[in-house]
Amino acid sequence: MIKTFQSITGRLFCRDDSCLYNANQLFAGAKTDPAEKMTAAFLVCLSGSSNSHYAEAEKFLQTKKNDEFWRSLAEFYLQRVEDIEEEVAQVTENDDEFRQALTDLDTALQDRPAADSVQNKIWEVFFPQGVGVFDNKQQQVEELRQKRKVSVEKENPEPLTHPARQILFTSNVLLTIPHENTDVDSLDYTESLKEGIKKAKQEPQQYWYDHPIQIGVEPQANEIIYGLSQLDRSLEKERERENLGNEKVRCLLSVSVTHSGLLDVAKDYIQQELENHADLKNLEVWIFTEDETRRLLEEVFMPVDKVFFDSDKSEALSQVFGVDGEYGRHYSFLKAIAAVWNVLIDSEVRATFKIDLDQVFPQKELIEETGKSALEHFKTPLWGAKGKGNQGQSVELGMIAGALVNEKDIHKGLYTPDVNFPNEVPDRESRIFFSKLLMAVSTEGELMTQYNESSGLDGKNACLQRIHVTGGTNGILVDALRRYRPFTPTFIGRAEDQGYILSVLADSQKQPLGYLHADGLIMRHDKEAFAQEALKSAKLGKIAGDYIRLLYFSEYVRVLSNDMEHLKEILDPFTGSFISRIPITVAMLRQTMKAAEFFANGEAEQARKFLFQNVSRLNYAIDFIKGEDSKLKEQVETEREGWERFYDILDKVEAMPEQQKHTYQEKAGKVTKESKVV
Repeated sequence: MIKTFQSITGRLFCRDDSCLYNANQLFAGAKTDPAEKMTAAFLVCLSGSSNSHYAEAEKFLQTKKNDEFWRSLAEFYLQRVEDIEEEVAQVTENDDEFRQALTDLDTALQDRPAADSVQNKIWEVFFPQGVGVFDNKQQQVEELRQKRKVSVEKENPEPLTHPARQILFTSNVLLTIPHENTDVDSLDYTESLKEGIKKAKQEPQQYWYDHPIQIGVEPQANEIIYGLSQLDRSLEKERERENLGNEKVRCLLSVSVTHSGLLDVAKDYIQQELENHADLKNLEVWIFTEDETRRLLEEVFMPVDKVFFDSDKSEALSQVFGVDGEYGRHYSFLKAIAAVWNVLIDSEVRATFKIDLDQVFPQKELIEETGKSALEHFKTPLWGAKGKGNQGQSVELGMIAGALVNEKDIHKGLYTPDVNFPNEVPDRESRIFFSKLLMAVSTEGELMTQYNESSGLDGKNACLQRIHVTGGTNGILVDALRRYRPFTPTFIGRAEDQGYILSVLADSQKQPLGYLHADGLIMRHDKEAFAQEALKSAKLGKIAGDYIRLLYFSEYVRVLSNDMEHLKEILDPFTGSFISRIPITVAMLRQTMKAAEFFANGEAEQARKFLFQNVSRLNYAIDFIKGEDSKLKEQVETEREGWERFYDILDKVEAMPEQQKHTYQEKAGKVTKESKVV
C-alpha cells in the first residue's frame, strides 16, 4: 500500500494540476529559495520513484547534508521520509478501514479533481473527524450534546457554601526575555535584576508558550498586572453582594520561564511589578517558582516518604511536582497544590479553580444574564454530583468547567462563541487537518450549552459533562482530586487542560470522574485587547506546538488504553481529532503546507525561522514517541508512580497524630509564608 500512498502524495502535491501544491515546479525552479526547494524536495521524495524528479530531489537533499548551514534541515527531511513510509506501511497492514480510505482517495484523484470535490476523501485519510461536518453542522452539535448528557442521580450533599474561603484560585505566569528592541539598562529595575535578564538573553530558548510575558513590557500590556487587577476589581461586586465578608480571596501563581536563567530573577521581577503597578485590596497572592516547589518536596514530602515507604520515589516526585517546563507540569501543580493547602495549610480549602491572567469575570454581564455573580456560580450542587452518562456509565462530576467569550464580542451577549464555524476550508494546511472546524462544533455543543426544560438538559435532573475545556476557567474539588489523582504528563505542551482527564479516563477503576459544564460561568477573554506583541512573538512556537500535540496525544492514548479507538470515540470530535493513526505523516504534511503558505505570502525569512525551529522540536518529539516501548510510555509510568506517591504521602500526613502533623504543617507554612507577595 505504500505505492498507493506515494501515488496520493504525487497527485496532491507534485503535479501541475495538483489540487493542493506543485512541489515539482518549485523544486525545478531556478530562483526557488533554498529552504523552499528543500521542502519541495521532501514532497517529491515522499511521492516515490515514479516521480520524474525523485532521484534529483533525493540527491539534492543528500548534497545539502554536506552544507553546515542546511545540514539539520536536510537530515530532518530525509529521516521523515523513512518515518512516514514506515508508519503508513504499519498502519495499512493492520487497519482495513485506513487501507480502504487510501484506496478510495487514490481512485478519486485519478480524474484530476478540484480540492473541494474530494475534500472528504482527503480527510478520510488524514482528518477523519472532519468528514461531513460542513454538511451537518447543527446535527453534529445536537449529537454531541446527547453524547455528553448526564442523568443526575445524586447532587453533592455538601456543595460549596462560601467560595471566597473554600476555593484556592490559581493561575500561571509565563515569562520570557524582553523584546529584541528593549534596552534592558533603561528598565526601572534593580541592577541585579537587570544583570540576570541580560544573562538569560544569551541562553537558548527551552520552552515555547502561547503568549508569555516579555519582561520589560509596559504595565498596561503585562498580564500579571492586568489579570490580578481585574480579578481584584471583580471581587468588589462580590463584597457588595455580601459574598466576601471581611476576608480576602486567595490566589496562587506558578511561574514558568522560557529560558533557564530567568528562574533566578522571576520572583524579584514579579514582586517589583506588583509593588510598582498593582493596588490589590481583595486578594492575597502567593508566587511559587521552582524553588518553592522544591522546598516543599525537600522539607515535607521527602522526609515523610523516607519514614513510611520502602521504595524511594524522590526522583519521581521531583519530576512531577514543580512549575518549570512544559504546560503540563505547572497545570498539574496548580491542581495538586489545593490538596497540599487542604492538608497542610487550611483545611477549609475544598477546591481549586484556575483562571488565565488574560481572562476576566465580567460581573455586570454575569449578573444581568445569569442572575448570579462569579462566586455564586460555584455554589451549584451539581459540582460533585453523581449520575449516569449517555450509555449508562457512572459519572462523578468532581471537576467543573466554564466557558469564554471574546472581549470584542461580549456586547452581543455572554453566550457568544469564541470560535465560530468557518464558511469554507482554507487552502493548504487546512486541507489536511482543520481543527478549527471541530473546535467550533465543540464550542457550540459543549461550552455554549444553556440549561433549560425544552432541551432535555434542565441543569437539575440532567446536565452536561465536558471533555473540551479551556486552560483557564476550570477547577476540581479536593476530595475528587485526592481520590482520582488525575495529572497531565510533564511533556504535554499544548492542550494540557484536555490532557488532564486522559490520565483517569482510560482507567476502569477511575473512569467516572468528569467535568461539570457550569452553564453561565463565563469569563471574558481579553488577550487580543492588550497582548498583541506577546501573541505575535509566540506565533511560530504555538504552531509547532500544535504538531507536537498531535504526536504526543496519539501516542499517549495508545499507551493508556489497549482500545485506542474506544477512548478516541469518547474524546471526539475536537480532542479526539488530535489522536491520529498516522501522526508523523499528518504532522509533517501540516508543517510542509504551513511553510508553503509563508513562502507564497512572501515571508521567506519567517518560513526559514519556522522550519529551523521545528527541526529540533519535532526531532525530539518524534524520537520520544517511537517504538512499542516508547520513551513517552516510560515517562508516563514514572509520572503516575510519582503522583500516586504524592497523594499517598498526603494521606499519611493527614492520618498522623496532631503533634506530628503540626511539625509538617509548620514547615509547609513557612514556605508559603515566604512565597506570599501581597
